[in-house]
Amino acid sequence: MNIGEKLNKKGDKIFYFYDYGRKRGQRPSTGIFTYVNPKTQEQKNFNKEALKILETKKAQRTIEEQSIGTPIIPAHKFKTNFLEYYEEYVKLNKRKGNRHLNNSFTHFKAFIGQDFISPVDITENLCKRYRRYLLDHFTGYTPANYYARFKWVLKAANKDKYFTINPTEEIAAESNPCTNLKENLEVDEYIALLNTPCFNQQVKLAFLFCCYTGLRWVDVNRMEWQDIQNRKLITRIIQKKTGRPVVLTLHPVALAILNQVRGLTFGGSELTGNIFDLPTADGGNKVLQQWVKDAGINKYITWSCARLSFSILLKDQNVDDPTIAYLLGHTTTEQVQKTYKRHRPKDEVEAISHLPSHKSALLI
Repeated sequence: MNIGEKLNKKGDKIFYFYDYGRKRGQRPSTGIFTYVNPKTQEQKNFNKEALKILETKKAQRTIEEQSIGTPIIPAHKFKTNFLEYYEEYVKLNKRKGNRHLNNSFTHFKAFIGQDFISPVDITENLCKRYRRYLLDHFTGYTPANYYARFKWVLKAANKDKYFTINPTEEIAAESNPCTNLKENLEVDEYIALLNTPCFNQQVKLAFLFCCYTGLRWVDVNRMEWQDIQNRKLITRIIQKKTGRPVVLTLHPVALAILNQVRGLTFGGSELTGNIFDLPTADGGNKVLQQWVKDAGINKYITWSCARLSFSILLKDQNVDDPTIAYLLGHTTTEQVQKTYKRHRPKDEVEAISHLPSHKSALLI
């Protein structure tokens, strides 16, 4: 293991790096430097301690290189408490807006019910019991999403030599389909809501806007006036393939809603900040349910029903799945086919009229 040295531009400090070769990325920094000509006792002491740390880092890297291909993990790389490894993985890999990884860790801690668990205790049987725990506590795709993130962590740990065999490799993530289908709004119910007053006009307009755009609560709640450009909405939904935001052409009703909000909130002043002034998600749903009841709609409607209704009504008009998926911000049609879809029978009389018929058959 070689340690290289490099002077900074001023020539007053030496920076140290690991020297693995001359190719790109083969000279990573150690994060250590020393003063070339220490002028004070503090700088002399600094140099002395820095060189000690450098020797320790060099020894650790040497041990790491020597342990490759063996079942031994250097002590400084091994976390005896697997929860510490899990927590560190979450911190290094979490993404804004994606709660599944962090929640998988939170519920794993709740499942084991203690603050310490050794890697040797992460067995295939424990993994199966954790999957069962998730299926018992959550419905829909949530159990599968949380367990899939748990599998990510164990796969990484397996590569880091915590396990000789990945204990969850043969245990697939499973969803827990809800037995009750979520309600959706029909065309006449859209009209009923448009014509029914709501005691919170901002909630009414925001929900109707979601019905005509397929946005979620979180999307409409953080939507700003700067997101509206040339009668289109530049959403915060980013496409994975292109890295660009989903751009929605707004329905005339959606544009009318924006004009009404503009008149209510700003009048003729400059448009800045959030478009809608909404309560909490729980408060918004409570207002929504009273408004739905006042409209004579006998269904359990929550905010997410707007997105579902948007998809179903487009599907009824024979809009193709890829287009609906794009409008919902998905990169594939999988969620459209599984979640945002209902198998709805067409006109039964028209359907059976396509069967072969002959006047002689009437004599049977």
